[in-house]
Amino acid sequence: MTDNATPNIDNSGMDIHEILDHLPHRYPFVLIDRVISMELGKEITALKNVSVNEPFFPGHFPYHPVMPGVLIVEAMAQAAAILSFKTMGSKPTDDSVYYFAGIDSARFKKPVSPGDQIILNVKIERILKGIWKYIGVATVDGVVVAEASMMCILKAIEK
Repeated sequence: MTDNATPNIDNSGMDIHEILDHLPHRYPFVLIDRVISMELGKEITALKNVSVNEPFFPGHFPYHPVMPGVLIVEAMAQAAAILSFKTMGSKPTDDSVYYFAGIDSARFKKPVSPGDQIILNVKIERILKGIWKYIGVATVDGVVVAEASMMCILKAIEK
């Protein structure tokens, strides 16, 4: 197999500057710190460094900080959005939004705390009529902390 036979594999990853170029989110809602690897049209592996300075920790919970599960699912969705935009060969614009269309089978297996590094693996299950369906798994130190099936859609903003 030649190098030209696998043009969709990108193991060079993405730093925060390229991530911000492919996500419409901004602080404090960017939940991806680095993309480790990606195979366009198939899957992405990204990471989120969890810091005690996260804006949600003072309220969730002051006496025992735990990252909210919904934000772990959001981090998986942001990884999915990067994969989708890269697969489509496009970037977010001010004219559209990448929305959640559904979340199924979300399971939270273990709390995520400050100092953890979440590895997010998201695979495209199918694309049908503009709706992208993904399977996401989040791990810390090789242990599954959350998983979910997600559906997202790119919609034009009605002005």
